[in-house]
Amino acid sequence: MRFQLNIWRQRGPDQVGDLVSYRVEEIGADLSFLELIDHLNEQLISSGERPVAFEHDCREGICGACSLMINGVPHGPMGATTTCQLYMRNFEEGAEITVEPWRAGPFRVIQDLVVDRSPFDRILQAGGYVSVHTGEAPDANGLPVSKEVADRAFEAANCIGCGACVAACPNASAMLFVAAKVTHLALLPQGQPEREHRVVSMVEAMDAEGFGNCSNHYQCADACPKEIPIVLIARLNREFINAALLGRAFGEHSPHHVHQE
Repeated sequence: MRFQLNIWRQRGPDQVGDLVSYRVEEIGADLSFLELIDHLNEQLISSGERPVAFEHDCREGICGACSLMINGVPHGPMGATTTCQLYMRNFEEGAEITVEPWRAGPFRVIQDLVVDRSPFDRILQAGGYVSVHTGEAPDANGLPVSKEVADRAFEAANCIGCGACVAACPNASAMLFVAAKVTHLALLPQGQPEREHRVVSMVEAMDAEGFGNCSNHYQCADACPKEIPIVLIARLNREFINAALLGRAFGEHSPHHVHQE
């Protein structure tokens, strides 16, 4: 197979970037999209050019590092798929494919297709830790959790923090990401001690990083490779409101606004 690639090239965060066209040929239909870029980089290195910088790690759809905008869609045209699990057989022979980094203000472009996603790390850090004594492995039935609650907690825990939700949202909202992280622990017994503090701190950190509010486009859930459900944003809002009311009741500092559902 052969393809025409238009790839965003940018030497550094303070440099001006632009799309550069490349032609690649003899591409196997079963190659992944990242292997396509590997092929291109071998071609560029052979000709003495700078290879395309891009992120990757597991290449098994687990880590979310392979975050690319492909023809304007986070992770490409296949639903519930990370870039590394997207295969060239999903594209037409001779197709023109545009590859860009995440397009969101808080995600600064470092080089080419690599963006700085440390704002997500700082949001998680704002949530703090779970203050439970671990020690030895507890008995399996020591903390009873119903099947329904466990399933919902695992559903939220599936979030890999890739940032596709932010890249897809017209308002660059990180609420689906934050909702998944807040919901995961809010549903489990281990997450109860810091439950109110956690949601307030994470939402405040999200605002401080410059992410927008939910704009009800639902593009975040459509783009999510792990299919995190949009209803978690409603749960985040409930957790946030409850924490605000509890803070006022005890005279503590309280959130000054509530996000849209």
